[in-house]
Amino acid sequence: MKSPFTGKEMSIVKEWRIMNFRKEDFRVFFHSYKCDDTGEQFEDEVFSQLNYNQLVNQYRVKYSIPFPEQIIAIREKYNLSATKMSEILGFGTNGYRQYESGEVPNQSNAKLIQLAEDPHEFKKLLYFCTTLDQKLIERINRTVENLVEAQKKNKFEKQLENYFFGSYLPNALTGFKTPDLEKFSEMVVFFTEKLEPWKTKLNKLLFYADFMMHKQTGFSMSGIQYRAIPMGPVPNNFNSIFEYLVNKYELDIHYANFADGGTGEQFKPNAAKQFNSALFNDVELEILNAVVERFKNTTTKEIIEISHKEKAWIDNIAERKLIDYNYSFELN
Repeated sequence: MKSPFTGKEMSIVKEWRIMNFRKEDFRVFFHSYKCDDTGEQFEDEVFSQLNYNQLVNQYRVKYSIPFPEQIIAIREKYNLSATKMSEILGFGTNGYRQYESGEVPNQSNAKLIQLAEDPHEFKKLLYFCTTLDQKLIERINRTVENLVEAQKKNKFEKQLENYFFGSYLPNALTGFKTPDLEKFSEMVVFFTEKLEPWKTKLNKLLFYADFMMHKQTGFSMSGIQYRAIPMGPVPNNFNSIFEYLVNKYELDIHYANFADGGTGEQFKPNAAKQFNSALFNDVELEILNAVVERFKNTTTKEIIEISHKEKAWIDNIAERKLIDYNYSFELN
């Protein structure tokens, strides 16, 4: 970015700052451009959004306020427009749409949205809405009944996801994203198709993809938690997740015995499964490809050594702790 004063390229400044949102202070890794001649600092649209995301993400977590992706998912499962959701919940006409677009609900509206996530509670909210026509009410009630039945049938899958993820709510350990097993699975498929990596290298590729995404946007890609272990950062419960994917025929694992007596696991594509790029936006696809380009010629041993230089690993390995995504801003 060029200085509006001198026309020269400006320096990028990254520093921890205290920022205020709704009369509360939060610590943000602030990004800006600095004019070296005048000392003035500026944000472009990308930096402004990144700084804002960091700020409001912390506020949302502190007060259990749902994130836009959750707000959208709640509405979509009832197959309703944002206007109708606003009507049922008693918001202004455009209220729900604004929350989906990123406006932060007040705490009372946030509680209503969270109640609406439960089909049983949504049915109660629907009962108190007197402005809908009878045909729409009947359709919504049928949808609610179908959702209740689906919950019963999918109880095992839900328990499995809870086991894999530990926390299902967005927070600093998930990169402020709802953990998404389907998306994480596609990331594994992507790297398997591109590089056929050994398991240890694959774990690092996933770590860099998620943390680079957070570094750039303030959100992770998959919502998966990562833990520091002696071999470097790894997805939490990675062995169980990989076993699950193999059993679903998402990929194949080939085993090899090494001269030193060790055994290696190499991930290879399954002919019945292809990477689904439709689940990813342009920024996410760029980051996935950037990770491939950066590490395509890197050996497993080399990528371990690279990951051991990351502050995210250094600060957490002693206690094998889960890694806060804010370490993304200090990636090498």
